[in-house]
Amino acid sequence: MWFPGNFRRHPPLDWAETLKKNIMEKKTTILNLTEEEFVHPGNRACSGCGLSIIYRIGLKALGRNTILVVPPSCLTVLQGLYPVASTQLPCVNVTFASTGAAATGVRGAMRALKKENVNVVAWAGDGGTADIGIQALSGACERGEDIIYICYDNEAYMNTGVQRSGTTPQGVLTTTTPIKGKLQEKKDVPAIIAAHGIGYVATASAAYPLDFYDKVKKATTLSGPRYIHVHTPCPPGWSFDSRYTIKVGKLAVKSGLFDLYEIENGEFKLTGESKRLVGKDKPPVNDYFNSQGRFKSLDEEMVKKVQAQVDAKWAGYDA
Repeated sequence: MWFPGNFRRHPPLDWAETLKKNIMEKKTTILNLTEEEFVHPGNRACSGCGLSIIYRIGLKALGRNTILVVPPSCLTVLQGLYPVASTQLPCVNVTFASTGAAATGVRGAMRALKKENVNVVAWAGDGGTADIGIQALSGACERGEDIIYICYDNEAYMNTGVQRSGTTPQGVLTTTTPIKGKLQEKKDVPAIIAAHGIGYVATASAAYPLDFYDKVKKATTLSGPRYIHVHTPCPPGWSFDSRYTIKVGKLAVKSGLFDLYEIENGEFKLTGESKRLVGKDKPPVNDYFNSQGRFKSLDEEMVKKVQAQVDAKWAGYDA
């Protein structure tokens, strides 16, 4: 388990100035975020769960006129089992591999009932998106289905015991990569989905919930396939104290490892905190690695390799 002494001190942000800027840019702030809740107080999520943050905020953006499609995942645990459930919205629990296809079916049913203004939202983890469910998702994108797909990426199969997934970063210790960590690099799912040529792809982070809210809200105003990939810290799976979910998530963004962006009709642009980081110094990626026990097998050579990859990526952004 990782403890607070590992955090490097950084200058405090000018919150008043940031809030003023967001208001001027007509972005969601704590002052204008809707007060209506679609999640009952109390659920079965772990303490400090990043998913519980984005689920609450995401449902606020989607609104009551929404049907959820969810495969086996931490979210099925968080929601609970009928007739006791934390969500106030209708939810279809489907098989692991079928999320994109099942959402397509729900959209077809709404079309037949002449209720096409309903948001049909698939909400799945990285295992059910990047691995087991990628065929159904790819098919839905290729056909141009009118659905929103949200992937909460906690970078392993957390619900079944922290096994490695396609999005687990290289070198991370899991129960199926217990000695030297995962040998392969993390699968870039947003890039894979963007290659389908759909109209809207975005990334977000549980550490920046209002940025996520705005992207979900935008997705509800568009049509066709829309995909949002959310970096979602998991205290037990990543091995850090549950108090530091937001700090760990922010380190991933501030170090340049995880970028916040939108690809709208083929046009790429950085958003939120990532946009503000262009041309500025960033904490070393090792700050992020040292914040979690799952990276303890990384050697100096691997850390340098990752830092070089991040520096090269941001050199392109800074240009």
